[in-house]
Amino acid sequence: QVQLVESGGGLVQTGGSLRLSCAASGRTLSSYAMGWFRQAPGKEREFVGGISRRGARQRYLNSVKGRFTISRDNAKNTVYLQMNSLKPEDTAVYYCAASDADMYSDYESEYDYWGQGTHVTVSS
Repeated sequence: QVQLVESGGGLVQTGGSLRLSCAASGRTLSSYAMGWFRQAPGKEREFVGGISRRGARQRYLNSVKGRFTISRDNAKNTVYLQMNSLKPEDTAVYYCAASDADMYSDYESEYDYWGQGTHVTVSS
């Protein structure tokens, strides 16, 4: 099993930046493809982006392309979500998730482990 803990959330003004971290324990993160999801108030959780097991491939939600970047440091057992040019519509609880597959997926059901989430609030 792997335990995931997100950190780095907070309150930021429109146009600001945050970097979320997802630290793993229990097993090495290099065994997993990783995804980031978010859930805004009153909305369903949605896929924000994913990174393959070795980090060679990534995909992003259209609305965050060019603003968000996922990276991973397998030596530190940590995955990051760098968020730039933040907008009020990015306000949500952000979750990282780990999948036993080589590649990320848009579907929550493909992920085996989840973090508890970290809150991001973007003020206008």
